[in-house]
Amino acid sequence: MNAPGRAEGGIASPASTEPGTAAGPTSAPAPAPSAPSPQACAAAQGCTAVQGCSATQACAAAATSVAGSPTSLGGRLLHKGFDLLASYGFAVVLLSFLLLLTFLGTLEQGRRSLFEVQTRYFESLLVLHDFLGVTVPLPGVYLLLFLLGINLLAGGFIRIRKSRATVGVLIVHLGILVMLVSGLIEYYFSTKGHLTLYEGQMSDEYQSYFEWELSIGEVGGVKEWVIPGERFMNLAPHAAATFENAALPVTVSVRSVTANADVVPVARRGSGDGPAVGGYVVRPLPPRKVAESNMAALYATIAEKSSVAGAGGATPATREGILWGAEEYPLVVEAAGRRWYVQLARRRWRVPFVIRLDAFRHELHPRTGIASSFESDVTKRQRGVDQRVNISMNKPLRDEGYTFFQASWGPEDAKPGEPLFSTFAVVRNPADRLPLYACIIIAAGLLVHFLPKLVKHVRSEAGRRA
Repeated sequence: MNAPGRAEGGIASPASTEPGTAAGPTSAPAPAPSAPSPQACAAAQGCTAVQGCSATQACAAAATSVAGSPTSLGGRLLHKGFDLLASYGFAVVLLSFLLLLTFLGTLEQGRRSLFEVQTRYFESLLVLHDFLGVTVPLPGVYLLLFLLGINLLAGGFIRIRKSRATVGVLIVHLGILVMLVSGLIEYYFSTKGHLTLYEGQMSDEYQSYFEWELSIGEVGGVKEWVIPGERFMNLAPHAAATFENAALPVTVSVRSVTANADVVPVARRGSGDGPAVGGYVVRPLPPRKVAESNMAALYATIAEKSSVAGAGGATPATREGILWGAEEYPLVVEAAGRRWYVQLARRRWRVPFVIRLDAFRHELHPRTGIASSFESDVTKRQRGVDQRVNISMNKPLRDEGYTFFQASWGPEDAKPGEPLFSTFAVVRNPADRLPLYACIIIAAGLLVHFLPKLVKHVRSEAGRRA
């Protein structure tokens, strides 16, 4: 029971008295229970009443505010960082930089090779662009696409309002994300090269346009050891690298690696040429505008292992020579009673079937030497089964994750009756079909988003005219 003259809220109030009478208990009914005052609520829950709001509303608003916004400095920074990554403004900035780099990369192709521009502008995190003699740092397309993917996830999936009205937008965002993922898979896991065959020739290998490798094996043998180019092509000018394998009786050392070079007789040796070996020197050349025309060169030493030579009491055999990408014959040394070779060549990949060129046909534009169309009849042999396939300019061969495109032919100056070769561009891309699926998803999302609006508009117009 509450004491006379005291409300439930615990705040004292004077008792009602008549003039000339003593104060005492009243017979008036006890007041109805009231809501807690803003001050009491603030004391109990740590919130402050807002003018025009009840105490309960003030506390609820304050509790929501406290729960919805981080109170620590680190939390606030993370919250602001997420807001930035998910914002429309950030997406506009990224797309603007993509447009700028596409424009600059296109202009650079007038001075550099397509491969060099692609590597420098579109496959890098940072671009150092020369503008009127000033080096300007810019984000690379690789970095921009990575950030664009984060922006899409944060703003297009997490922060976006989820409702029936945004289902189509979410589907479109999913399609764009699939497109970005397909590009990422293609960048890291695809291989690209070419296969050139004369009529009647066959092969189960294709070679790279730009990458190199060292191959080591026994002359006449079937097994080969391969050293990929990334292990020696980027050596410093005076650095050397030595490679060996427990199964091989020889070691291979390489030095003075040049990305593009010519090999000339020592009689034509110039001031910038390398040392003479076997009457020849390596002459470094500037990179060519068509990067696939570059011919790498290096100095190599192939030596018999001392343990192998010592077993027979002989001096280890050693041979030094020049390896050149355009050289047809390898460097050979005799070790352990057998002959071993090392050769510099374009990097190669095998396919799980054999391609044979049966016939090649082409048509020229009238009174010109320019081909209007060309196609190849090939036989694909796999597990003993032959399949005849026609490959033309717009009809590639797709099988086992590999795609063979009709790329070129030659020799362009071949006379009637001379044999012709056909060149196929070969691509192995695990995400080959993902761009198609991404476009289908995007189209479906656009239909889901805009078709109801179109139907509503048509019905509204029909009702208005009626």
